[in-house]
Amino acid sequence: MSDDIIPIKYPRAATIFASICAILFCIVGFLGNFVTILALARCPKLISQATTAFVLSLCISDLIFCSVSLPLIASRYISEKWVLGKTSCKLFPVLLYGNVALSLLNMVAITINRYTIISYYPYYNKLYSKLSILLQLLFIWTVSFLIMLPPLLGIWGQLDLHPPTFSCTILEKDGKSPKKFIFLVGFALPCVVIIISYICIYLKVRSSTKNLRKHQTNDAARNKNSRREREDGRLTKLMLLIFICFVFCFLPLMCVNVFDDDVRYPTLHVFASILAWASSVINPFIYAASNRQYRTAYSKLFHVFRSSVTPSDSRQLSNSQKSRGTDNKNTHQLVKITTNE
Repeated sequence: MSDDIIPIKYPRAATIFASICAILFCIVGFLGNFVTILALARCPKLISQATTAFVLSLCISDLIFCSVSLPLIASRYISEKWVLGKTSCKLFPVLLYGNVALSLLNMVAITINRYTIISYYPYYNKLYSKLSILLQLLFIWTVSFLIMLPPLLGIWGQLDLHPPTFSCTILEKDGKSPKKFIFLVGFALPCVVIIISYICIYLKVRSSTKNLRKHQTNDAARNKNSRREREDGRLTKLMLLIFICFVFCFLPLMCVNVFDDDVRYPTLHVFASILAWASSVINPFIYAASNRQYRTAYSKLFHVFRSSVTPSDSRQLSNSQKSRGTDNKNTHQLVKITTNE
């Protein structure tokens, strides 16, 4: 360690609390996202929607974070040092920051999808064909991790251990680092795109509602359109809620990394990190609490699970009933014989 590096002391209580949160989030997040993937994949109505493809992509991203990144983070805070070797130290920030970019780009794709279905519904099926969705997902996953290639190769900054914070992260190389650029542009730009898109959605919905009330006289057509618009509106509100929660969870971490790069307030960094981890855990609960279609998908999955568990119990009950029936029959015959005698 060079002499100009200022030692940073994390309170032991903060690191223990962080490691406990990481372990809990790992378990809950893995189960929640895994169940969500199964539930959506098994629901014919939802799986046929383009939005579901991006939601599944978001769930897979969160599942990877909970099952790979969080255990490594827990190990780091428990040991208060990096114990997993140099290669994993270089790959860890690629996965960590790539996952953040992946989540945001999936939300951008979801928002654009919502805007398209509300503003350009007649062209929606052509714009969101299976090939189009596949290409969009391929682009999202590629770009998310490609932005970490310059520091990984040492072209712009480097990925290495920062001993004072026992963190594998983006460091300066030759006085240059893309860290703030990735935080500001990789976080701020997608957020601006999402916010503008939701403002456009709101204006379009308000305008369409007014026009519909003015010009539509056919009750059947009005009911059909209003039913579709209600479903689209509910799903759009759900995705907006997911984005708001994501920003709420990640904004503190982005701020402390940009404005307190020297880690003068280590406890603040720890709690900001814990809040950011929570973003990969809360989405399944938001799906279940906020949208009827998603609740139905969960309930169908749990019904299938119960059905696969209960047959053995049903067979045992049936055999027990048959056994009791045979015993009753034998008893009846014995009474009859005794009476005749």
